Amino acid sequence: MKRSEINAALKELEAMCGKYHCYLPPFCHFTPEEWKSKGHEYDEIRDCMLGWDITDYGLGKFDELGFSLITIRNGNRLMADKYPKVYAEKLLYLKEGQYAPNHFHWFKTEDIINRGGGNVLIRVYNSNPDESVDKESPVQVHTDGRTYVVPAGTQIRLTPGESITVTPGLYHDFDVEPGTGPVLLGEVSQCNDDNTDNRFDPPMGRFPEIEEDEPAYRLLCNEYPPAKD
Repeated sequence: MKRSEINAALKELEAMCGKYHCYLPPFCHFTPEEWKSKGHEYDEIRDCMLGWDITDYGLGKFDELGFSLITIRNGNRLMADKYPKVYAEKLLYLKEGQYAPNHFHWFKTEDIINRGGGNVLIRVYNSNPDESVDKESPVQVHTDGRTYVVPAGTQIRLTPGESITVTPGLYHDFDVEPGTGPVLLGEVSQCNDDNTDNRFDPPMGRFPEIEEDEPAYRLLCNEYPPAKD
């Protein structure tokens, strides 16, 4: 992706948060220049990958395959003594036409919540013992205190305020219901680790390759400089 595309996507997410009164923590407003002066007091942000994030799954088709997000809080299972939080919280932004591909998590359970905007469609499948997609067996679904069973591959429609619980091993993808407009999602989960806890089907990457065509508006969560001593 071009840096200009990333900058535009981050500003869209920032505007969507403002529209739906999701106020962001101070570190989300640090400029790249300000990050150069930040010391070890901000190690939690670096080590737990808090802050702005863009994914195009390494495929370079962000407007079709990808979305924008912010990790607001997170622990670190590999550094649990230093960062004992066992939970994470994110905000995600999808426009119509964007798609988050089919995947499951080995470790974390998460709730995906429609915080405002259009409707999100979340397709669900069980996984087989060999971790492939089970396209036959019915899926038990948990949405806002209700438990029920749907056929494999059913899309669960979440309107603003509604949520779904995604358990380990449950394949899920999501996109925006056409004609309803962009969506701001919340995610509340156990500790998040995008480097080790995502199984995509088919396999794919996570972070974009960046072409620097203009200065960065904000640093992404995998771009922070080392702490200033």
